[in-house]
Amino acid sequence: MAVSGNPIAEADAVISEIIAATPAPKRRGTLLIVDDEEGPRMSLRVIFKDSYDLLMAEDGLTAIELAQKHDIDVAVLDIRMAGMSGIEVLERLRYVNADIEAIMITAFETTDTIRQALRLRACDYINKPFDVSTIRNAVTGAMQRRMLESEIHTSAEKVHELLGELQNQKVEEQIAKTRGDIYASIIHDINGPLTVVSGFIQLLNKRLNRTAGLEVDDLEFIKERMRIVERQVSNCIEISRRYLGFLRQQGNEAVATGVHQLVTDLEQLVRVHPSIQENDFHVTKPAEDIAVRINGTDVIQILLNLVVNAFQCSSQPHKVNVSGEVLHMPLNLTGFKDGDADRFLNVESMDNTAPLVKFQVSDDGPGIPAEVLPKIFQPYFTTKGPRQGTGLGLNIVQRLIKEANGALHVHTRRGEGTTFTVYLPAAKLPGT
Repeated sequence: MAVSGNPIAEADAVISEIIAATPAPKRRGTLLIVDDEEGPRMSLRVIFKDSYDLLMAEDGLTAIELAQKHDIDVAVLDIRMAGMSGIEVLERLRYVNADIEAIMITAFETTDTIRQALRLRACDYINKPFDVSTIRNAVTGAMQRRMLESEIHTSAEKVHELLGELQNQKVEEQIAKTRGDIYASIIHDINGPLTVVSGFIQLLNKRLNRTAGLEVDDLEFIKERMRIVERQVSNCIEISRRYLGFLRQQGNEAVATGVHQLVTDLEQLVRVHPSIQENDFHVTKPAEDIAVRINGTDVIQILLNLVVNAFQCSSQPHKVNVSGEVLHMPLNLTGFKDGDADRFLNVESMDNTAPLVKFQVSDDGPGIPAEVLPKIFQPYFTTKGPRQGTGLGLNIVQRLIKEANGALHVHTRRGEGTTFTVYLPAAKLPGT
């Protein structure tokens, strides 16, 4: 496209190109039918088999798997099913594709189920038994809305792509902002290891200044602390490499690291961290040692951010515990659902293959208010004072867990405390 230097003329040219483009042939919509009874499933199949591409599911997990593999336009969901209810299935489908149109059908209508369906943006609610014209009209209307939204979205993408040629400056500004966020994350992540290095250097200086000559005990003291300092400096280097790889769009290869060593490194970091103050801190290693299938530095950053967050949840002294456990069976993901006291992240994309490592960071602080819980992983969101938090810690935790194909569960109760549970893929240690 030629650039004339006149933004209005260039915008007109862009729009003309879009109008002149040959429209792609319209596709048949994809309809997902979810019902644990074969009779209703087959009835709906007969009604719609000639109109749409059909996907059939007899339970919630099958429906979610189909949604992950196919681009679904409309879902017809039975509310009462064995295992996951239709409401729970719709909630999970929203994670996979927020734009799916949903029609709920049930023989047991209640005010609560209607309210839940509306909250999850169901477009229609039909009682059993239904007649053919009612269900056909509902699906046709939903499919037309979905197709129109899809066409609008596709056209918007084309406009955005073409107008992008005229917005180089904005693109540069966005790149600068992204780099700024990354640099802020680097500073946040490196702060932990540098705090340990600073603390141990102060200990070494005190030890050296109070002795006229070095004894054997002094040398052993210095050697042990220098080994810790060296390990934390290596952590800083690993963090820097991780972010540089992100900037260069390079993959970060997972390195098998034993959880016992990781928990030991974490405890050393925490014991000299200024956030510990007068809080009661305890660490319990997993009964067996196993390797996590992600970079060990990332695991430490995840746990350290959660521990510091737990320390800072209250200005009053309180307990913070870290524990680990090896799971030899996959998780039952059907029980994972969000609520006022619970939040689950990356459940749909996690690698749920055993063995798994389960880390828990818990406190007996004030808990997280229900209105705050959905916001805690947003970048730069914080309820702390200006000198206590940047709002990056939990956002970094979310990103690292997602990159590791893990999952995170937050459970909180007002006045009782909060527990963050991290699930990470694991493997046997080399040589075991």
